[in-house]
Amino acid sequence: SALQRYREQMRTELDKVVDFWQKYSHDTQYGGFFTCIGKDGKIYDELKYVWLQGRQVWMYCRLYRTMERFNKPEILEAAKSGGAFLRRFARIPNSGSPWKCAFCLTRDGKALKVQRTIFSECFYVMAMDELARVTGDKDMQAEAAQMMDQLVHWVRVDPSGLGKPQLSGDTPVCSMAVPMMLLCLVQQLTEARSGEEVDKYREVGGWCVKQILQHLQRGGTAILESVSSEGKELPGCEGRLQNPGHALEAGWFLLQYGLENGDQELQRTAVDKFMEIPFLTGWDKEHGGLLYFLDVDGYCPTQLEWSMKLWWPHCEALIAYLMAYSHTKEPALLDRFSQVYDYTFSHFSDAENGEWFGYLTQQGKVTLDFKGGPFKGFFHVPRCLYMCEKILDSILNKQET
Repeated sequence: SALQRYREQMRTELDKVVDFWQKYSHDTQYGGFFTCIGKDGKIYDELKYVWLQGRQVWMYCRLYRTMERFNKPEILEAAKSGGAFLRRFARIPNSGSPWKCAFCLTRDGKALKVQRTIFSECFYVMAMDELARVTGDKDMQAEAAQMMDQLVHWVRVDPSGLGKPQLSGDTPVCSMAVPMMLLCLVQQLTEARSGEEVDKYREVGGWCVKQILQHLQRGGTAILESVSSEGKELPGCEGRLQNPGHALEAGWFLLQYGLENGDQELQRTAVDKFMEIPFLTGWDKEHGGLLYFLDVDGYCPTQLEWSMKLWWPHCEALIAYLMAYSHTKEPALLDRFSQVYDYTFSHFSDAENGEWFGYLTQQGKVTLDFKGGPFKGFFHVPRCLYMCEKILDSILNKQET
């Protein structure tokens, strides 16, 4: 069947992707991972991006813990090496907060750049918690929980610890990335656990969902990337910006949360709004693929890459439509999945050297041919292949019984 064919392809591709990163990204001298990797595996820059280190540790551990064929000592050793590198170098003690992490480090772990955002810290939490699940290290798990408390404080109470200056014309903006990221962490920290800690995170999870839903604007016809702190539309380009891939990712986050909490209405909103709208507005009818940015009023977005096709929105779309199909069994959602699948595997996957290209022109030609860079690490591609394989397993297993 088509579903079996999809599963085979996901399986084969995941093996190739894991193999690529195992072969080329491990820094055996200093620990941690190289992420600037050329199309054929050559390292073209030795800088280490903290969020990508965290993502790779998380991904290795998740594969090791939940997929039998990746339960191998070399994967665990690589994850431990990445975890040790992060614990040793990621946090910048002289930044005014003991929890602030660097964005970028030199090869041997010296802090080079810091961002006034929470994303390096978020992936530090993901890495530490997942690694603790695999190793049973209680200190590491406690560290993840403490870092999470600090993140929630920065986001909901007082962001001053992030070091962003308050400017007079600068009104507070709510970016959808922030509650999405925290919701992701809530799911990570509560998985298969119970007790007081989990109840505390439940409240945070509910808050995140409410915040994400504020981005559904214009009477439920548009998902806007940024809104005001009151949940209203912002003026100018910033207020009109749409990111179809991000809306789709939010869609599967919300669907997953709605399923875990038995919230039917949230499940419907996730599918009918967060998965439907980005496809109707963001799919390029002429060349295929998802556009990167859109302006809700049809102006040209100011981001230079707005019309390019990037790898990760397609990864998120595959997860979203397959997850939605597996729970609703609506054939239209499987059609969407197939459409994205055909484009993705014929344009991004590199049959010659393995792994995926990340950046295509609007017409679908590879324009940046590296396999890893400052924003592309061992995360979106393997997470997508891993989740799709798991979802397809469960659909096919149900069909057999």
